[in-house]
Amino acid sequence: MLHTLKDLEGFAIHAADGDIGATKEFYFDDKQWVIRYLVVETGHWLASKKVLLSPISIKHVNLEGKTLTVSISREQVKNSPDIDTQKSVSRQHEVDYLGYYGYPPYWGNTGLWGGYSSPYMIAPGYSSVAPQPDEGIDVPDMFADADAIRHRNQDRHLRSSLAVMGYHLEATDGDLGHLQGMLIDTDTWAIRYLIINTSNWWLGHQVLIAPNSIKEVSWGTSKIYVDMTQQQVKGAPLFDPAIPFNDE
Repeated sequence: MLHTLKDLEGFAIHAADGDIGATKEFYFDDKQWVIRYLVVETGHWLASKKVLLSPISIKHVNLEGKTLTVSISREQVKNSPDIDTQKSVSRQHEVDYLGYYGYPPYWGNTGLWGGYSSPYMIAPGYSSVAPQPDEGIDVPDMFADADAIRHRNQDRHLRSSLAVMGYHLEATDGDLGHLQGMLIDTDTWAIRYLIINTSNWWLGHQVLIAPNSIKEVSWGTSKIYVDMTQQQVKGAPLFDPAIPFNDE
Protein backbone atom coordinates (compact mmCIF):
# COMPACT_ATOMS: atom_id res chain seq x y z
CA MET A 1 0.00 0.00 0.00
CA LEU A 2 1.15 3.52 -0.75
CA HIS A 3 1.25 6.39 1.72
CA THR A 4 1.98 10.08 1.41
CA LEU A 5 5.11 11.55 2.97
CA LYS A 6 2.79 13.71 5.05
CA ASP A 7 1.27 10.52 6.51
CA LEU A 8 4.74 9.40 7.62
CA GLU A 9 5.72 12.63 9.37
CA GLY A 10 5.71 12.65 13.16
CA PHE A 11 6.17 8.88 13.56
CA ALA A 12 7.75 7.94 16.91
CA ILE A 13 10.95 5.90 16.57
CA HIS A 14 11.07 2.97 19.02
CA ALA A 15 14.44 1.38 19.84
CA ALA A 16 15.14 -1.47 22.27
CA ASP A 17 16.51 0.95 24.87
CA GLY A 18 13.93 3.72 24.49
CA ASP A 19 12.46 6.18 22.04
CA ILE A 20 14.86 7.95 19.68
CA GLY A 21 12.59 10.76 18.47
CA ALA A 22 10.11 11.52 15.69
CA THR A 23 10.34 11.79 11.90
CA LYS A 24 10.48 15.34 10.54
CA GLU A 25 11.45 15.04 6.87
CA PHE A 26 13.12 12.71 4.38
CA TYR A 27 16.15 12.59 2.12
CA PHE A 28 15.48 11.06 -1.28
CA ASP A 29 17.72 9.87 -4.09
CA ASP A 30 17.04 12.06 -7.13
CA LYS A 31 18.44 9.41 -9.51
CA GLN A 32 16.38 6.38 -8.49
CA TRP A 33 13.59 8.24 -6.66
CA VAL A 34 13.70 6.35 -3.38
CA ILE A 35 13.80 7.49 0.25
CA ARG A 36 17.33 6.88 1.54
CA TYR A 37 17.06 8.44 5.00
CA LEU A 38 14.48 9.68 7.46
CA VAL A 39 15.43 12.82 9.38
CA VAL A 40 14.59 12.26 13.05
CA GLU A 41 14.43 14.95 15.72
CA THR A 42 15.73 13.31 18.87
CA GLY A 43 14.15 15.47 21.53
CA HIS A 44 15.66 16.52 24.86
CA TRP A 45 17.64 13.32 25.52
CA LEU A 46 20.09 14.37 22.76
CA ALA A 47 19.59 18.15 22.84
CA SER A 48 16.89 17.98 20.13
CA LYS A 49 19.53 17.04 17.59
CA LYS A 50 18.42 15.91 14.12
CA VAL A 51 19.88 12.58 13.01
CA LEU A 52 19.54 10.33 9.98
CA LEU A 53 17.77 6.99 10.09
CA SER A 54 18.18 4.51 7.23
CA PRO A 55 15.18 2.38 6.21
CA ILE A 56 17.61 -0.55 6.53
CA SER A 57 17.21 -0.26 10.31
CA ILE A 58 13.39 -0.32 10.30
CA LYS A 59 11.93 -3.57 11.63
CA HIS A 60 8.24 -2.68 11.72
CA VAL A 61 5.97 0.10 10.48
CA ASN A 62 2.82 0.70 12.54
CA LEU A 63 0.69 3.06 10.50
CA GLU A 64 -2.21 3.20 12.92
CA GLY A 65 0.01 3.84 15.93
CA LYS A 66 2.32 6.12 13.91
CA THR A 67 5.44 4.33 15.15
CA LEU A 68 8.54 2.81 13.59
CA THR A 69 10.40 0.06 15.44
CA VAL A 70 14.10 -0.02 14.63
CA SER A 71 17.00 -2.42 15.17
CA ILE A 72 19.43 0.27 16.34
CA SER A 73 19.75 1.66 19.87
CA ARG A 74 19.76 5.13 21.36
CA GLU A 75 23.38 4.58 22.35
CA GLN A 76 24.30 3.87 18.74
CA VAL A 77 22.49 7.01 17.60
CA LYS A 78 24.29 9.05 20.24
CA ASN A 79 27.69 7.95 18.95
CA SER A 80 26.86 7.92 15.23
CA PRO A 81 28.77 10.09 12.71
CA ASP A 82 27.69 13.71 12.89
CA ILE A 83 25.93 14.79 9.69
CA ASP A 84 24.57 18.30 9.18
CA THR A 85 20.92 17.70 8.20
CA GLN A 86 20.66 21.31 7.07
CA LYS A 87 22.89 20.50 4.09
CA SER A 88 22.82 17.96 1.26
CA VAL A 89 24.17 14.54 2.20
CA SER A 90 27.18 13.54 0.09
CA ARG A 91 28.38 10.05 -0.74
CA GLN A 92 31.35 10.25 1.62
CA HIS A 93 28.94 11.02 4.48
CA GLU A 94 26.97 7.92 3.55
CA VAL A 95 30.08 5.73 3.53
CA ASP A 96 30.81 6.86 7.10
CA TYR A 97 27.21 6.37 8.20
CA LEU A 98 26.66 2.94 6.64
CA GLY A 99 30.05 1.71 7.80
CA TYR A 100 29.31 2.75 11.39
CA TYR A 101 26.08 0.72 11.47
CA GLY A 102 27.55 -2.19 9.51
CA TYR A 103 25.26 -1.75 6.50
CA PRO A 104 26.45 -2.53 2.97
CA PRO A 105 26.42 0.32 0.43
CA TYR A 106 23.28 0.31 -1.72
CA TRP A 107 24.79 1.87 -4.83
CA GLY A 108 26.54 0.36 -7.84
CA ASN A 109 23.93 -2.26 -8.77
CA THR A 110 20.63 -2.47 -10.62
CA GLY A 111 18.35 -2.88 -7.60
CA LEU A 112 16.98 -0.06 -5.47
CA TRP A 113 19.03 -1.39 -2.55
CA GLY A 114 22.17 -2.99 -3.92
CA GLY A 115 21.08 -6.24 -5.51
CA TYR A 116 17.74 -6.21 -3.71
CA SER A 117 14.42 -4.43 -4.06
CA SER A 118 13.96 -3.71 -0.34
CA PRO A 119 16.21 -2.17 2.34
CA TYR A 120 15.11 -4.84 4.82
CA MET A 121 16.86 -7.50 2.72
CA ILE A 122 20.30 -6.00 3.31
CA ALA A 123 19.84 -5.50 7.05
CA PRO A 124 22.20 -7.52 9.30
CA GLY A 125 20.56 -10.75 10.45
CA TYR A 126 18.05 -10.93 7.60
CA SER A 127 16.69 -14.46 7.08
CA SER A 128 18.97 -16.88 5.22
CA VAL A 129 16.07 -17.72 2.91
CA ALA A 130 16.09 -14.18 1.53
CA PRO A 131 16.21 -13.83 -2.26
CA GLN A 132 19.76 -13.82 -3.60
CA PRO A 133 21.25 -10.66 -5.13
CA ASP A 134 21.18 -10.14 -8.86
CA GLU A 135 23.64 -12.33 -10.76
CA GLY A 136 27.16 -10.96 -10.97
CA ILE A 137 27.07 -8.86 -7.78
CA ASP A 138 29.96 -9.48 -5.39
CA VAL A 139 28.86 -8.16 -2.02
CA PRO A 140 32.32 -8.29 -0.38
CA ASP A 141 33.71 -6.20 -3.24
CA MET A 142 31.06 -3.56 -2.49
CA PHE A 143 32.60 -3.14 0.96
CA ALA A 144 36.14 -3.17 -0.41
CA ASP A 145 35.30 -0.35 -2.83
CA ALA A 146 33.68 1.85 -0.18
CA ASP A 147 36.88 3.72 0.69
CA ALA A 148 37.61 4.42 -2.96
CA ILE A 149 34.08 5.71 -3.42
CA ARG A 150 34.56 8.03 -0.46
CA HIS A 151 37.40 9.83 -2.22
CA ARG A 152 36.30 9.75 -5.82
CA ASN A 153 32.58 10.49 -5.53
CA GLN A 154 31.67 13.85 -4.03
CA ASP A 155 28.21 13.87 -5.65
CA ARG A 156 25.54 15.44 -3.46
CA HIS A 157 22.80 13.30 -4.89
CA LEU A 158 20.37 13.27 -1.95
CA ARG A 159 17.73 15.95 -1.58
CA SER A 160 15.47 17.11 1.20
CA SER A 161 11.77 16.39 0.73
CA LEU A 162 10.91 19.70 2.38
CA ALA A 163 13.21 21.66 0.07
CA VAL A 164 11.62 20.27 -3.10
CA MET A 165 7.99 20.84 -2.09
CA GLY A 166 6.47 23.67 -4.08
CA TYR A 167 8.72 23.15 -7.11
CA HIS A 168 6.89 23.99 -10.35
CA LEU A 169 6.46 21.33 -13.03
CA GLU A 170 6.79 22.11 -16.72
CA ALA A 171 5.06 19.93 -19.32
CA THR A 172 6.21 19.94 -22.95
CA ASP A 173 3.52 22.54 -23.71
CA GLY A 174 3.24 24.62 -20.57
CA ASP A 175 2.89 24.75 -16.79
CA LEU A 176 1.52 21.71 -14.92
CA GLY A 177 1.37 23.10 -11.41
CA HIS A 178 3.49 22.58 -8.32
CA LEU A 179 4.71 19.62 -6.28
CA GLN A 180 2.45 19.08 -3.29
CA GLY A 181 3.52 15.66 -2.03
CA MET A 182 4.80 12.18 -2.77
CA LEU A 183 3.34 8.68 -2.56
CA ILE A 184 5.74 6.21 -0.95
CA ASP A 185 5.80 2.40 -0.99
CA THR A 186 6.92 1.50 2.55
CA ASP A 187 7.96 -2.00 1.46
CA THR A 188 10.73 -0.61 -0.74
CA TRP A 189 10.67 3.09 0.29
CA ALA A 190 10.46 3.95 -3.40
CA ILE A 191 8.72 7.16 -4.49
CA ARG A 192 6.01 5.79 -6.78
CA TYR A 193 4.25 9.06 -7.63
CA LEU A 194 4.59 12.80 -7.24
CA ILE A 195 1.38 14.55 -6.20
CA ILE A 196 0.87 17.63 -8.36
CA ASN A 197 -1.48 20.51 -7.60
CA THR A 198 -2.69 21.83 -10.97
CA SER A 199 -4.50 24.90 -9.64
CA ASN A 200 -2.31 27.19 -11.80
CA TRP A 201 -4.18 26.09 -14.96
CA TRP A 202 -6.76 23.45 -13.93
CA LEU A 203 -8.39 24.65 -10.75
CA GLY A 204 -9.16 22.27 -7.92
CA HIS A 205 -7.41 19.13 -9.17
CA GLN A 206 -4.57 16.93 -7.98
CA VAL A 207 -2.88 14.45 -10.31
CA LEU A 208 -0.13 11.86 -10.00
CA ILE A 209 3.08 11.90 -12.05
CA ALA A 210 5.37 8.85 -12.08
CA PRO A 211 9.09 9.65 -11.65
CA ASN A 212 9.94 7.85 -14.91
CA SER A 213 8.23 10.68 -16.79
CA ILE A 214 10.65 13.26 -15.35
CA LYS A 215 13.25 14.50 -17.81
CA GLU A 216 15.15 16.83 -15.51
CA VAL A 217 15.08 18.41 -12.07
CA SER A 218 16.58 21.89 -12.10
CA TRP A 219 17.62 22.58 -8.53
CA GLY A 220 18.88 26.03 -9.48
CA THR A 221 15.53 27.22 -10.84
CA SER A 222 13.30 25.05 -8.59
CA LYS A 223 11.61 23.38 -11.58
CA ILE A 224 10.82 19.82 -12.64
CA TYR A 225 10.55 19.13 -16.37
CA VAL A 226 8.16 16.33 -17.38
CA ASP A 227 7.90 14.46 -20.68
CA MET A 228 4.11 14.85 -20.87
CA THR A 229 1.59 17.30 -22.29
CA GLN A 230 -1.11 19.11 -20.36
CA GLN A 231 -3.74 17.06 -22.20
CA GLN A 232 -2.12 13.79 -21.15
CA VAL A 233 -2.24 14.95 -17.56
CA LYS A 234 -5.89 15.97 -17.94
CA GLY A 235 -6.77 12.50 -19.20
CA ALA A 236 -5.17 10.71 -16.25
CA PRO A 237 -7.11 9.56 -13.15
CA LEU A 238 -7.41 12.27 -10.51
CA PHE A 239 -5.93 11.83 -7.05
CA ASP A 240 -8.22 12.20 -4.04
CA PRO A 241 -6.25 12.19 -0.76
CA ALA A 242 -9.42 11.21 1.12
CA ILE A 243 -9.58 7.85 -0.71
CA PRO A 244 -6.92 5.16 0.01
CA PHE A 245 -4.77 4.64 -3.06
CA ASN A 246 -4.69 1.08 -4.40
CA ASP A 247 -3.37 -0.84 -7.42
CA GLU A 248 -6.52 -0.20 -9.45
